[in-house]
Amino acid sequence: MNETGKPSADDDWAAALAEQAASSGSGNVMPSAEVEGLAQPANIFPNLAPGDGAEGTQGLDFILDIPVQLTVELGRTRIPIKHILQLAQGSVIELDALAGEPMDVLVNGCLIAQGEVVVVNEKFGIRLTDIVTPSERMRRINK
Repeated sequence: MNETGKPSADDDWAAALAEQAASSGSGNVMPSAEVEGLAQPANIFPNLAPGDGAEGTQGLDFILDIPVQLTVELGRTRIPIKHILQLAQGSVIELDALAGEPMDVLVNGCLIAQGEVVVVNEKFGIRLTDIVTPSERMRRINK
């Protein structure tokens, strides 16, 4: 019993353990005082919150090598299947994006930034011009 005279959670556990022992006929149930002595807090996960420097990043090191799908999207369009079947080399597909508009950069389908096309050593790349804030990303996800 606690200070208010009501049964405490410890009493509930003790009663449940006693009931289990009585119904199973087994006397192998530990008294609640022994169980409490064995109980320990569950510290399974490291502190992932940014702390005072190295501690915050140390907890995140295990996810830094996880690969994600990065996509740069020029634009989109919807066309009927009959038009897709008529496509040939040299066909032009009109996209909803205007020429010179920033392109979307998506990670696993979630918009994280916008940028412009650049050519570096004869390879295409993207120069990021705008990073989407975490609050904006959450707003877009919740739509």
